[in-house]
Amino acid sequence: MSTDGDLTPPGGPGGPARWTSSAKVGVGTARTAASRLWFTLSHGILNEIYYPRVDTACTRDFGFLVTGPDGYFAEEKRDAEHEVGVLEHGVPAYHLLNTANDGRWRIQKQILTDPRREVLIQKITFEALIGDISDYRLFALLAPHLINAGADNTGWVGDYKGTPMLFASGRHGQSLALACSVPWKARSVGYVGTSDGWQQLARSGELDERYQRAESGNVALSAEIDLAASNGEMLVALGFGARPEEAGFRTVSSLQEGFEELRRTYVQGWRAWQGTLLPLDHPQNRSNINSYRASTIVLATHQPSSVPGAIIASLSIPWGFNKGDEDLGGYHLVWPRDLVENAGGLLAAGATDEAKAVLGYLRSIQETDGHWSQNVWLDGVPYWGGVQMDECAFPILLADMIRRGGHFARGELDGYMDMIERAARFIVLNGPVTGQDRWEEDAGYSPFTLAAEISALLAAAEMMELFGRKDEAQYLREKADAWNDSIEHWTFATGTDLADKLGVEGYYVRVAPPETADAASPLDGFVPVKNRPPGDSDRPAAQLISPDALALVRFGLRAADDPRILATIKAIDAILKVELPQGPVWYRYNGDGYGEHEDGSPFDGTGVGRAWPLLTGERAHYEIAAGNLVRAGQLLVTLEDCAGPGGLLPEQVWDQDDIPARELFKGRPSGSAMPLVWAHSEHIKLMRSLRDGKVFDTPPQTVQRYLVDKVTSPRRLWHFNQKLRSVPAGLALRVELPAPAVIHWSLDGWTTTQDTPTRPTGFGFHIADLPTTVKQHGRHLRFTFFWTESGTWEGEDFVVTVDGDGALFHASADEDDHEVSRRVAEPAQASK
Repeated sequence: MSTDGDLTPPGGPGGPARWTSSAKVGVGTARTAASRLWFTLSHGILNEIYYPRVDTACTRDFGFLVTGPDGYFAEEKRDAEHEVGVLEHGVPAYHLLNTANDGRWRIQKQILTDPRREVLIQKITFEALIGDISDYRLFALLAPHLINAGADNTGWVGDYKGTPMLFASGRHGQSLALACSVPWKARSVGYVGTSDGWQQLARSGELDERYQRAESGNVALSAEIDLAASNGEMLVALGFGARPEEAGFRTVSSLQEGFEELRRTYVQGWRAWQGTLLPLDHPQNRSNINSYRASTIVLATHQPSSVPGAIIASLSIPWGFNKGDEDLGGYHLVWPRDLVENAGGLLAAGATDEAKAVLGYLRSIQETDGHWSQNVWLDGVPYWGGVQMDECAFPILLADMIRRGGHFARGELDGYMDMIERAARFIVLNGPVTGQDRWEEDAGYSPFTLAAEISALLAAAEMMELFGRKDEAQYLREKADAWNDSIEHWTFATGTDLADKLGVEGYYVRVAPPETADAASPLDGFVPVKNRPPGDSDRPAAQLISPDALALVRFGLRAADDPRILATIKAIDAILKVELPQGPVWYRYNGDGYGEHEDGSPFDGTGVGRAWPLLTGERAHYEIAAGNLVRAGQLLVTLEDCAGPGGLLPEQVWDQDDIPARELFKGRPSGSAMPLVWAHSEHIKLMRSLRDGKVFDTPPQTVQRYLVDKVTSPRRLWHFNQKLRSVPAGLALRVELPAPAVIHWSLDGWTTTQDTPTRPTGFGFHIADLPTTVKQHGRHLRFTFFWTESGTWEGEDFVVTVDGDGALFHASADEDDHEVSRRVAEPAQASK
């Protein structure tokens, strides 16, 4: 160990910054707003630690190295067997046990955060299993990645008022400080891959203390703990602050308070919250993890007290070990769909205050036009730019769930009606086609999205009616009815080779394109499947199957025993079900490319989609709707058996033979996100549904209207982003326009004409119904518009064929209809 003058560590700015494994075994935080700190665990060590917001990671990982005589060198995350447990069920304070593969040593850790400060504290016990503790040396190794960036960090050796520490600051000024309750024997900083502590120890067995400062790079902090002074027991504290001094002060304060007091306060906070929840625990757990409490921990940990109502999708970055600073968001962003699904899990567990906070957060981040962005940072700033119509519908459904549960105080719903109205307006103006389906990939008609939209319109109608807005409520219901009657035309494929092969009349497809110029039906079009190699993306819509169709039952639009649903389930199980050691798990859709490659290498923009435990939970909910409670209970066990060793549910599980070198084992979590908070919410809702004997979150409005009252629509809808090609004879064609107009129309080639003025809906559309009769089958309904506010003609004729088929897209008139009819005066006053 040399100390002759300070040197700049060689190799700056270090190797490419990378994140780390997403296969978390634990996540945690204190149940206080005062501690804005969240941590994750994997491979026996700490991974990403988040500060000062749950969407900003500040470390890559933090573990220990062990050296000994004759050049012995070991790293606990690579060279040990790892066991994980919680200090108490329902409390995310963890006990890690790392036993060296060669049996020489063992490291025990207890990990939690200071409830009053932004400090993570570890109680460490090092044991010599072979030889004596004096035969070994223990080193801490920390990789700062402050504020979602592994580059441009600066690390240095220093102290806070005499307490020796290691510090780091990032490009945005946030800082961390590392200290120990026993003396450091040596401290050093360096650049990752060249001069960091791991490289130094692997080469020479010593830390070079001349490396006191590493500027602006991918840096690592290293320090040797004085085992002789500690008798193998110590506290290691890692504090964060806006300035290095603040981080140092907090770190010292936590060390002085001591682990037992911090543990007592930490456990008390979680124990008190768990005591407010419904007792949905079940005795069938086959591990030392209480699966229900593990799921509640996940939901609560991902919902920061400092930003009430926000819940990020996951404290992980899928395949993070293969991703760098360019993947700024990872999964630590808020998706409105996941957020509402997670709020449903909170409601199912009885955490009504937290669920209501979600609704308040959604109200705050709603965009001006009424929609919600695809995903956002905690402060509502959009990250990706897509528009998903189910994400616009879900907040309405959440408001209605809270209302129906009796969780609003008197007059409290009033404050949400503007949010609900604006969301409903956006849906009616822009639906039913979605810019992206729930898998964030394709535009078109998605059964899942349609179910969410239609349910939301009915829920909004009911709430508006409570405020005396009967006309608006009627319009929303009429819109929902017309869309509901068109679901099969848009998404139910019949007469295909696949249907013949499966022995079914047809099935609901995953998604159908919004329109094609050369197709008579959306089902004749192609879907550009994402995450596939170039030139291998387009698939016929009628050949893509997805469990998404089960949403038609979950949302109450179709009965569980509807022959079309049963046929679709047969198709889903034939194509998308995989039997794994724990039971059946399903794929998102055939041809999915979001997952590891065939050889197990990480997803890198292309790959092969793997099985999703979440879909096992959704299938279990279908079984409950169908009255198969025993089967649903079996699927609950399958879902729980998909969890990792800490009880966390992954986004995907590996579905092929084991590849130990890549840590991929059949039926076990893959390299995708873990935990997926949405999956834990589905787990809680499933436990609640099984307890209640019915699906917890099915909207009653759809069930009553479509399954009990069997309401159908007497009309089809035409507007500029959904130009129908045909309307069934005997149904009215409702023309929906963005401004007041008089519709000039004819059913006999302009020989006779009629003029019908529009009326406002209160949602941005002006509408008029043009009736047809069964006798007019085969005729062409031609129409154009006189815009009354501008006093101008549209200048184009539109044509819809009156036939027995459903509403088909058609952007232009038949060849003999292209010439716009001549007019020399404004249309005559239309009859009322």
